[in-house]
Parts: sequence; C-alpha cells; structure tokens
Amino acid sequence: MIKENQRLLNQLHVLSDGALVFFSMLAAYWVRFHLFDGIRSVPFRYYEYLAAAAVALCLVSFGVAGLYSSYRAIRFHREAWRFLCANTLDTLILMSLLFVFRLENMSRWTLVFFFLISSFLLLCKRASMRVLLRRYRRMGFNQKHVIVVGCGPTAETYLRKIRSDRNLGFQVDGYVADRHTWSDLPYRGPYRELEQVLDTYAPDEVVVAMAAGDESLMPRIIAACEKTGTKASVIPFYAAYIPSSPQVDNIDGLPMINLRRIPLDNLGNAFLKRAFDIAGALALIVLTSPLMLAAAVGVKLSSPGPVIFKQLRVGKNKREFYMYKFRSMRVNAREQTGWSTDADDRKTAFGSLIRKCSIDELPQFFNVLRGDMSLVGPRPEIPHFVEQFKEEIPRYMVKHQVRPGITGWAQVNGLRGDTSIRERIEHDLYYIENWNLLFDVKILLMTVFRAVNKETLNV
Repeated sequence: MIKENQRLLNQLHVLSDGALVFFSMLAAYWVRFHLFDGIRSVPFRYYEYLAAAAVALCLVSFGVAGLYSSYRAIRFHREAWRFLCANTLDTLILMSLLFVFRLENMSRWTLVFFFLISSFLLLCKRASMRVLLRRYRRMGFNQKHVIVVGCGPTAETYLRKIRSDRNLGFQVDGYVADRHTWSDLPYRGPYRELEQVLDTYAPDEVVVAMAAGDESLMPRIIAACEKTGTKASVIPFYAAYIPSSPQVDNIDGLPMINLRRIPLDNLGNAFLKRAFDIAGALALIVLTSPLMLAAAVGVKLSSPGPVIFKQLRVGKNKREFYMYKFRSMRVNAREQTGWSTDADDRKTAFGSLIRKCSIDELPQFFNVLRGDMSLVGPRPEIPHFVEQFKEEIPRYMVKHQVRPGITGWAQVNGLRGDTSIRERIEHDLYYIENWNLLFDVKILLMTVFRAVNKETLNV
C-alpha cells in the first residue's frame, strides 16, 4: 500500500538530501580554495565538521518546513519556493554560528557557494523525483487508494479531476452513499456501513464529498474514519466558492475560512508588485518610444480622428478609469459598447497591423504609471459588459479586487478577444489566488515569446 511505499520513499528522500548537503559543502570548499585559489586559514577537517552540522541543520529545517510531506497534488514551484526559503535560512544560521563560535578564519564565500550548489542539486533531485514518480504512476504503480463518501456534484467533480490527470496516482476503490449512482465505480454500501467498509478495504484515504443536505451525517462519517485510523479529507459542497489557497482564521479555537483573502492583500506583496510595475513601465516606455512615435504618425495618417483612443474601463475596487490605446478603428458610435473581433469592419488597415502586433496596447504603460493598471493582471472590461457579466458568471466581480493588467494568465493561454468569458474568469481567478512575483515574470516572458512565435509563423 501507499503508506509503506511513502515511508520508504521518505527514508530515501532524507538520506539522499543528507548526502547531497554534505557533498555540496565539500564541493563549495573545492570551488573556493582550488577553483578560485583561496587562502586556507584553517584545516580541511573544520569544513568537514561544518558539512556535518549543515546536514543536521538542513534535515531538521526541511522537516519543519514540510518538505518530506507528500507533494503529489502540489505544484513544483510551491515546493521549490519553500525549499529555497528553508535553505536560505540554513545558510544564514551557519554563517551566524561561525560568528558565535569565533571561527572568523573560516571562509564565508564557502557558505555562499554551498548555498548555490546545494540549491541546484537538491532542486534538480526533487524535479527528477517528480518526473520519475509521475511516469511510475502512469504505469499503475505508487497509487494512493481512496474511498469516496458521497455521490453528488462535488464527488463527481473530484472524480473528474483525478481521472483527467493520471500523474496524480489516485486509485478510487469505490464509493459509499445512500444511493447507487455510478455503474463504472464499485458501490461499497450506505453511509451507516462506512466503518465496516474501511475495515474491509483499508484505503489510504477517505475523501468526504457529500452533497448539500447531508452535512448532518458528517459527525458519523468523521467518527468512523477516526475509529479505523483512516486519514480523511473533506471537500465541502460549497467548494466552488472557495479560493484554491484559502486563508483560515481562528476565533478562540473556531476555524473560519476567509473566502476572499488573496496574496496581494498583504502590504508587502502589494508594494513589491507596484514597485515592479513602475520600474517595468518606465523601462518599457523608454525602449518602445521610437515604436510608439511611429505608431502615432501612422494612426494620424491612416484616418481622421485622435491618435489615442480612450475607453472607459472598470478597474480595481470597481473604480472606472480611461484606458489608453492607439486608435485602430474609425471613429464610430459603438466604441463604448461594441465588442471588437478579428474581422471587425471598423478597423483601419493600419489599425489591423498594430493590433496584430499588439502595438496598439503600448500607451497602457502610462496607465500603469498612473496606478490604473498593472503590467500583469486580469484584462479590464468596459462598464457595459461588467454589468452584463456580473449577473451571468459566478465570481466575475472577484477580478476587481486587483489592478487590471496589460497582459494576463488568461491572455497567454489564448483567451483573448472573442473567447469564452467563463474560461477567462477561471484563469483570472487562478492568477489572483496564486499570485507571486515570479508568476508575473513568467507571464511577461510568455507574452513576449508568444508574440515572437506568432510573428515568425506569419512571415
């Protein structure tokens, strides 16, 4: 079963981490004193002692950071970020220990090289393990055996997601419910027989995904899991309204799920993103100024009307602002309510060219400087469509909790222009709930690469 496999895997994981940490310190010593011809002030054995201390410290900190828990359903960038934070702290502690024990003659540069080498080796090891385990799971091994409790929409959603990704390695051994619903999944009995089912099949985990109205049965379900010593995970029937990384507050021991706390609510994160936006916008304005000048001349010569097209959009906190673009259409009566398409008859020939290359979006760098927009975020809509979509699409207005962006996660995944609004909102919400600065950098790079590839294919 998965429990035995996980225990063996964790043991190998810990042993290999310890070996790589020890090797990293010796490699750092070689880089510092052989590759760079450093002057050795203390014997080599001191660095062996330091390597042993690093192994003990790193293994403890990695365990505390949860790096030996199962990362089956967690993305690699989250594991990598947690590892880098722990490794950075370990390196700083080792430097502090040299000061506390008056080992000033030991090289600080060795610890810098240790951090770089150990980070590279251990991240490569973790990435390789993920690749190997995914391949192993696709072959039907290392499966986590699950019993599902419930047969409503929430349970159906869970089954659909795990069946769509075999890399996760979940094997559903059946379901427990008061009615026989699915013919393609073994039915193990009603709720009242859950304890006997768990004793008989001994699953690695029970996933409780009951429908609304069955919540009164939850104490009995949890009691059966605890009595048989089976791990239980609960998917509430209102899961569709909960963010992917919910914030749980505590009021005198009472857990409370905050449905709308997002990373950018943190003042530090908000400051970091704003500083990145300002620096990026200023740099891009300077770099693209010749292109913007040429576009302005082209727009002026292509058709009568203003060079800059201003359109009212809805931004952060539902505040309206004017978004700037180079005008790509003839002046018309539908510019504040009409939905533009690739084959729009309102576009000018020059307008089609600058839209094709996204040059018409360049004036939005000034929107970023004004604070109306961000370099990366959900695309803003005009008030006419906001009023329409907020009635039709659940959670649509959540996007207005952050600044809208010039580009975004939805756009780099092909959801721009006349595409599904529901899919676009799903991508926008994923971005909002999982924001970090590296995510912004990734989206910007994807935007550039996709634009270059598009132009290459059109040549």
